[in-house]
Amino acid sequence: MALLSSSKGVVISLPVLVLSGAAFSFVFLFFLFSSPPPCNCPVTPTTAAVGGGGGSRSGTREGISTSSEDIEWVKKQIEGNGLHMADNVLRKGINPRTRQQQLQDLLQFKGISHYEGEQPSNHTALPCPGELLVEEHHSNYGEPWAGGRDVFEFLAESAHLTPNSQVLEIGCGTLRVGLHFIHYLNPEHFHCLERDELSLMAAFRYELPSQGLLHKRPLIVRGEDMDFSKFGSGTMYDLIYASAVFLHMPDKLVWVGLERLAGKLKPLEGRIFVSHNIKFCSRLRGEECTKRLNDLGLEYIGKFTHDSLLFNHYEIWFGFRRFRA
Repeated sequence: MALLSSSKGVVISLPVLVLSGAAFSFVFLFFLFSSPPPCNCPVTPTTAAVGGGGGSRSGTREGISTSSEDIEWVKKQIEGNGLHMADNVLRKGINPRTRQQQLQDLLQFKGISHYEGEQPSNHTALPCPGELLVEEHHSNYGEPWAGGRDVFEFLAESAHLTPNSQVLEIGCGTLRVGLHFIHYLNPEHFHCLERDELSLMAAFRYELPSQGLLHKRPLIVRGEDMDFSKFGSGTMYDLIYASAVFLHMPDKLVWVGLERLAGKLKPLEGRIFVSHNIKFCSRLRGEECTKRLNDLGLEYIGKFTHDSLLFNHYEIWFGFRRFRA
């Protein structure tokens, strides 16, 4: 039997050395061939594309900062819609005040700017009235502001929307729901008709800038007469929806609006969703409502109950589709 001796006098037999090497090779091969197969899971991109602006701009753009073109765009929207609200003229800090104290300060001083310096530079790029800065418009609804996300998910799934879909909201208010559509859809693919000036100011001067969505270029038009001519004659929508808006309109105006909307809804796959009730239809006798809808190329597709998992409430929506070109 051969013996090996180390420099420190430790004696190792050759068979032991051979057996140890064989054991090590067996363990190594076991782990090598028994390891799990490579994962086929989707890889999360290391960089995310940010949606681009309208017109000549592409669907993506580099960076996330608001550009000077964004500021000029929103100013033109405010001017084009004839919105008038006083600019900031005095600087007044709001912290560390309570929300109510902030509102009183801002009402008294007619605005806010945190910039120090001479009067010409003592202002913000988008002057904003105090009641918007303390987010009072978030309390103008019968459910939490975050409920807008709930409604967006329900409508987007019901209408099988994609980012390339075209959406029109009648009465988008302060964009409680619209913000989520604007974020999801491609630039210029969200349109809205709204009549209330303060709501429009909240949308343009507060919500869109604060959410970083100016580059999405939503088309929001001031109006209350169901006139959709400013949205372009060739625009066809995958989804048109009105949340509790038709409740406050005369039936005659609702039917005028439906007639105009029928020509803007994509045949078969396009959907109109109306929340709460359809008094404009139920007040007609017998089959008169169905006949009038059919004359417009529309048909009633059903009653939908939207159950909110987040806020423990439900909402009724009624759906229509355009069945002929």
